[in-house]
Amino acid sequence: MVEKQKKMKEICINLFEQRGVTLDRIVEIVYDLQKKYVPDLTNELCLNAINRVLDKREVQNAVLTGIELDMLAEKHLLSEPLQKLISEDNPLYGIDEILVLSITNVYGSIGLTNFGYVDKVKPGIIGELDEIGKKTDKCHTFMDDIIGAIAAAAASSIAHNAVGDKD
Repeated sequence: MVEKQKKMKEICINLFEQRGVTLDRIVEIVYDLQKKYVPDLTNELCLNAINRVLDKREVQNAVLTGIELDMLAEKHLLSEPLQKLISEDNPLYGIDEILVLSITNVYGSIGLTNFGYVDKVKPGIIGELDEIGKKTDKCHTFMDDIIGAIAAAAASSIAHNAVGDKD
């Protein structure tokens, strides 16, 4: 991986941590998504898959864009009506989900279906981010979907590799 992409990955991980999300929390989701299908699944395998997802430039770009929009919304620096749509996580806004399709699409249709599941169920840190956004002045309109998409993509990567091992 080129040096610039490594730096971008570090920036993304640091942004996650600043906003209360560790990679271990994403590992929990990935593990839960795949444990039924991959008998020898480990947390290390899940973390490796997350890191592969975060190595991709399109993923990094989506992370940076979404988190920046959340932070701008927290500071009330967006113009209306966009400010209200993002800060209130309006359910009909939908651009937060559209942005993260660039993450899920890296792994094909299974990435999309995995994301649809976690977006609906909101397991682990995804649900926590969603609730924090409703109860505080923190905005996680994009962040919860970014984390869900990364988990979905990592789970999809594991699934692709597991099926590949059987061939």
